[in-house]
Amino acid sequence: PVTDGSRELHSLCAQLEFLLQFDLKEKRSFFGQRKDYWDFLCQGLARCRQEHEGIRFVTSLDKLKTPVGRGRAFLRYCLVHRQLAESLQLCLLNTESLCEWYYARSPFLSPQRRAEILGTLYELDGITFHLAL
Repeated sequence: PVTDGSRELHSLCAQLEFLLQFDLKEKRSFFGQRKDYWDFLCQGLARCRQEHEGIRFVTSLDKLKTPVGRGRAFLRYCLVHRQLAESLQLCLLNTESLCEWYYARSPFLSPQRRAEILGTLYELDGITFHLAL
């Protein structure tokens, strides 16, 4: 199993975060706080499901104050529960939403790249992650 001490885990999470932030449009909340991929994931999952357990879990953590921190916690939750590929795929289904959140260079806007990314993420479902949530 992959644990918190794994160098590969840190590299994987950094790459995932880079991918989710790459060419992300700058958006602000009503109070001026910059939105991040966490907000994109919340919106995308809200459109597809009534409530995602990972979203509920992360929002229950009082220590997390920023969208980046919440996004990182969500990625870890999804890795542990083998839900990362499915959760991201649900967010990527709506092309209109993708265009609302990402500029044209985002790999999520390319059907071929999107399929490659999701295929790789589905392969991660075969790996056991024991991470502190």
